[in-house]
Amino acid sequence: MKSGYICNELIFKAVQMRKQSTNRQYNFPDADLYLKCLDAIRFAHRDKDHFNHYGYSQDRLKGFMNQCEKFKALPDDDEMVGDQMIVTDKKYDSAEQLKSAIRSLMTRIETRYSNRSGRYRKFGTAKMGDMTDAQLLFCGRRVVRVARQQIDFIADLGVNENVLKRISDAAKDFENAMNIQQDKVADRDISVERRIEQGNALYQELVVLCNIGKDIWNNRDAQKYEQYCLYESNNEQKKARKAKLDA
Repeated sequence: MKSGYICNELIFKAVQMRKQSTNRQYNFPDADLYLKCLDAIRFAHRDKDHFNHYGYSQDRLKGFMNQCEKFKALPDDDEMVGDQMIVTDKKYDSAEQLKSAIRSLMTRIETRYSNRSGRYRKFGTAKMGDMTDAQLLFCGRRVVRVARQQIDFIADLGVNENVLKRISDAAKDFENAMNIQQDKVADRDISVERRIEQGNALYQELVVLCNIGKDIWNNRDAQKYEQYCLYESNNEQKKARKAKLDA
């Protein structure tokens, strides 16, 4: 995995964060939107003769239903968060493997050189537990590079290519885990945006359908009129309508 890939991913993420996010046009859960659409479609099928007079055809209604099914098939945010958590845990595990490999080398170095000596500090492993992911990855690479530069001084401490290969392999695994996690973060951002866009499209069509339905039954049938209302009215109006329907 090329190191430039990480930089590209970080740049891409920064650009994505600067982009204006898509706003939801409805203020109820996606599951409620889906059910409201199904109810409205069912009522429109019942009232299809009336809808034809408004130029709202059965083909358009069928297309609306297809949109609903595509929306239902989209992964929800819980799924995407779960995937992101799984790869994040794997990244943490990879980070610990890299730290362990580095500590094993530094334990050997410390048997001869003080942790305040130039040869020790050149490895740059101080406060490794506080390093960011990027800092830890660069630390792993630096440790291997510095160890090879000083191999004549530390070979008799048990530092050999097998020890360095363990660090190098752990660094590659950690970089791969970082990239996978970043990909999942981007996948989630894209999924959320796609879901909002498709949800907004559904909502817009739902509003059109319901406006027609309300116009059909306005001052003709209060109960059927209510079936096309998307939001509850205030409490007093709600009570008045209920009393009228029960009368």
